[in-house]
Amino acid sequence: MSLEQEQVKSGEIIDTKVLKKLYGFVQPYRKQFFALVFLTIALAILAPTRPYFIQIAIDEHVAIGDREGLLRIIYLLIGLMVMQAIVQFLHTYLSGWIGQVIIRDIRIKLYRHLTRMRLKFFDNTPIGRLVTRNISDIETLADVFSEGLAAIIGDLLQLVTILGVMFYIDWKLTLVSLCTLPFLIISTYVFKEKIKVAFNDVRNAVSNLNSFLQEHITGMNIIQIFNREQREYDRFKAINKDHRTAHIKSVLYYSIYFPVAEIIQAMGIGLVVWYGAREFLIWSCKLGC
Repeated sequence: MSLEQEQVKSGEIIDTKVLKKLYGFVQPYRKQFFALVFLTIALAILAPTRPYFIQIAIDEHVAIGDREGLLRIIYLLIGLMVMQAIVQFLHTYLSGWIGQVIIRDIRIKLYRHLTRMRLKFFDNTPIGRLVTRNISDIETLADVFSEGLAAIIGDLLQLVTILGVMFYIDWKLTLVSLCTLPFLIISTYVFKEKIKVAFNDVRNAVSNLNSFLQEHITGMNIIQIFNREQREYDRFKAINKDHRTAHIKSVLYYSIYFPVAEIIQAMGIGLVVWYGAREFLIWSCKLGC
């Protein structure tokens, strides 16, 4: 497969068939995976409970000087913090363990597949590219299971739980705080599309670098015999420049996205402060009248 063909293929979005194949590697570790899902749900439930009990402590105990009730809430919060720390430890360790054992299995299966390929395949495919696919690319799959998949499930569950508590406490204030959410979704979508292309470029650049180095270091005697050192040096500089450009492009997108997200977040906080102050002034005016 040529480089241009590989770049087109790498830009495609992962479909359900690929996800099913990846899930097939999870099957031998179903118990651990479901335990990870359970821990993720537990974290989603524990996350919003602490600020909720803090609100109860302030509104129902601090405001009226109830010291005994406040101490009970403090003991409860300490227990929740300890429980959340334990669950977080188990979640982080188990997600990392699942990711590592899965990429081990994938790497072994890929190597077994390579040993069964015809010699013509190795004649037409740079060895450096095969090394990149077997090492670097598979290593990124660990993030899918340990940080990607588990984090997405956990964040979605936490989001649903927190929104439920927020709507229960004050649905009007919650709607105000969500006014900037469409802008954040749009900016995130644009960033996702740009960074996907940038990461594909980085991936291909790393593959080209590995291929070039492996082939030229192995064949250095041929290069020196035909006095091609300067020409191959110029080629390496060009490939390395492409690698640098691809990385800088991804850094550029990050440097644009995060300030934009911070501005949108600040706008949301400003709207919440404005609405809260407005309601407080209306409430104070009614009491004064």
